[in-house]
Amino acid sequence: MANEKTEKKSKRSGLLERGQELEVQHLAETTDLSPKQAKTLLRRHGNDWTKIKEEAENYKAES
Repeated sequence: MANEKTEKKSKRSGLLERGQELEVQHLAETTDLSPKQAKTLLRRHGNDWTKIKEEAENYKAES
């Protein structure tokens, strides 16, 4: 029984990670940031897309 719970949790974790990678990929493509920069912004600001886009613009301006 414990194995089933662990297995379900790991499947859910995998889905979350894949979802996060899709967000990173989308952000990188739409803002011309590197995937590393996109991942940093997503970690820093979570789901605050307004703030993420502002920061992305700042990255572009600095380049």
